[in-house]
Order: sequence, then structure tokens, then C-alpha cells
Amino acid sequence: MLLIIMLLLFLINVPVAFAIGISTMIISIWISDINLLRLIQSMFSSLDSFPLMAVPFFILAGKLMEYGGLSQKIVEFASSLVGNIRGGLAHVSIVACMFFGAISGSSVATIVAIGSIMIPHMVQRGYERNFASAIQAAGGITGSIIPPSIPMVLIGVIAGISVGDLFIAGIIPGILIGLSLMLVAYLVSLKKGYGENVAQSNKSIIKTLKESFWALLMPLIILGGIYAGIFTPTEASVVAVVYGFFVGVFIYKQITYNVLKKILLSTVLTTSSIGLIIATASYFGRLVTLERVPHNIAEALGNANLSPFTVMILICVFLLLLGTFMDGIAALIIATPILFPIALGIGMDPVHFGVLMVVNLSVGLLTPPLGVGLFVAAKIGKVKYESILRSIIPFLLVLIIDIIIIALFPYISVGFSNFMKN
Repeated sequence: MLLIIMLLLFLINVPVAFAIGISTMIISIWISDINLLRLIQSMFSSLDSFPLMAVPFFILAGKLMEYGGLSQKIVEFASSLVGNIRGGLAHVSIVACMFFGAISGSSVATIVAIGSIMIPHMVQRGYERNFASAIQAAGGITGSIIPPSIPMVLIGVIAGISVGDLFIAGIIPGILIGLSLMLVAYLVSLKKGYGENVAQSNKSIIKTLKESFWALLMPLIILGGIYAGIFTPTEASVVAVVYGFFVGVFIYKQITYNVLKKILLSTVLTTSSIGLIIATASYFGRLVTLERVPHNIAEALGNANLSPFTVMILICVFLLLLGTFMDGIAALIIATPILFPIALGIGMDPVHFGVLMVVNLSVGLLTPPLGVGLFVAAKIGKVKYESILRSIIPFLLVLIIDIIIIALFPYISVGFSNFMKN
């Protein structure tokens, strides 16, 4: 009943946070004897978290980088590295997204920052507008997987998993996804004749490397500081803000007073919307926990004698379906209290679960009918949402293969995390 009411509210376009809160309140009053005051208290306590402070700071850091001219420098460097491959600009888009993802921590921010530069450029060079928009949407999901990652901060806080371990564990899966997308882009470009090979000189690579040095240095400082134990992920987010402000104002000189006002306003709006979703989703999570929903689901799966692998695949399918109609952050906050106990019950490593969940929900940005990433890319590319769907299918297929590989081989994520800790 809870999910049915929530879906009905989604269908009539009630904002996500209000849909979650209203449906949970109705069920609390109608079916449960839970004291509403306990649930409301959980909304406030869910936001009273030191690790959660990393979210607004990483959002602010990403916007400082976006408006501070770093995205343009990253695109130029990526072009010098992979611009000589068939379908060069498609590869540049993906590589630039991977680099920017190591700065912003957000898929949507990555799509906007890189897409606004690359889509017009690709169209000018003869790429179909639909394909240019689709490649940007697909490449943009690496923004949530390659650390630092806002969804990883959230799942770390909700499930009590080390955010630092999640960051380390997301590196190899993020690179795997980026390379697989480049393979698809190469095959499509080969078939349609996109982008002839253009030789790049070593001088060009060195020149763009120097120009993008300050942009590329940021993820090294942030991730290096976390892994070396110099600061926590939350403290790292503050360092990222200070660094982004310094580079944008004094190095690239793109951030003026008016631009800074726009950055701060955008950060406040984004943070407040996420905060409201976190609070109401905590309300939801408290209810399903008190009503023993995760326990009952885990018990039902246990009685069905399903193998751990089958349960893991069912979790992946559920998350992909959830992503078809719900924003990734909202889906993550809602699904974690339900799925995390089930994952632990089948012996799944918490870090592996966190990475797999973030990857699935990131891919969910590309799945219709909601597909937030597709909507954003379509808007930037000035194409209809329906027209981008056909171009995204090859990328979705390879991403599903990536999910299966990450699910089957935990060492890809957990192994690297353990290696870095040792």
C-alpha cells in the first residue's frame, strides 16, 4: 500500500520529497500504531550528520569547477589524448566526463558541464544531434561512480559504510564503464563514418596538460588526502571548495562576483531539495524498518532457496526498474534501508553492495520513462526526449553487461579498496 500510494503521487507529479512523506504519513496513521512523533524526529535527526555535510560542499565545489573554466580545460586535454581515434569527439566526451566526474561527484552536473561544450561541437563536426546527446548522457553517469561521489556519501551515511572505502572501490568500475562506452562509441562511429582519425602531436598533449594542470590536480589532492588519512571525506569536500574557488578566481579568472552569486544560489537550491528528500526518505526508512519489511523480504527470499547470485541479480533488476521512474538520489535513499539487510544476509560485502547500488542507479539515469540523464542531455542537445532513446540503446546494453561483471567479480571494487588500505 505504501508503494502504491507513493506511485500514484508520482503519477500526478507530486514532488518526490512530498510524495515520500505524504505516503508514509498516510500508512502510519491508517495501518501502523507507530507514534508519528518518532517518525518526525527521525526526519530531523537524519540531517544531523557530520558525513552528510560533504554533500553541499561537493555540490558547491562541482559548480565552482563548472563555472570556473575547468570543464573547458578538461575537454581540451581529453581531445589531445583520444581525439585521434575513430569517432574522436565521442571519445573526448566520455573521457572528459570521467575527468570531470572526479571533480563534481554528480552525474547531472557532469552532463551539463561537458555536454554544453561538446554537443554543439560534435554537431558542427557532422555527428547526429541524437547521437551526440546520447553519448553525453551515457558518459555523464561516470560522474556519480568515479570518486568523489555524492551518492556514495549518501549511501555511506545511510548504511554506515566507510565513505573512503566506497570512493576507492568506485575507481575501477568507473574506468571499466568509461572504456566500455568508448568501445560502443568506436563501433557506432565506424559504422556511420563519424570522426576521421586526426593525428595528435606530443607537443599538443603537453600543452593541454599544462593548461589543464590545475583542473587535474584537484582530484589528486582530494582523493590523495582521503586515502593518506590527512582528512576525512567531509573535510575533503571543504578543501575542494577552497581549491575550486582559488583556481576559478585567481588562476583561470572566470569567477566574478555575479557568477559567484549564481553559484551559491544554485548550490542552496540543489542542497535544500536533496535535504528534504533525505529527511522524508528517513521517515520512510524508519517506518519500513519498524514494520520489519526488510526482515520479511529476506525471510521470503531465504525460504525460496535462491542462490546468493540470484538474489544479487534480483537486487540489480529491482534497482534498474526503480531508476525508470525515480530520481537516483531519491531511489538510493528509499531502497538502501530495504536492500542493505538483504545483501548482508547473503554474505555480500557492504562496500561491494554500495558500489553495485550506485552503478545500478546511475544507469537508471538513462532508462525511460523518467531517465533524468536523458532529459538533461536532450535539453542541452535541443532534441526531443523520444528521439534520443534509440541512440542510447547500444550504450544501455553494454552498461548492463558492466553491471553483471561488477556483480560477479567483487574483486573489481572490493579488491582494489582492500589493496589500497593495505
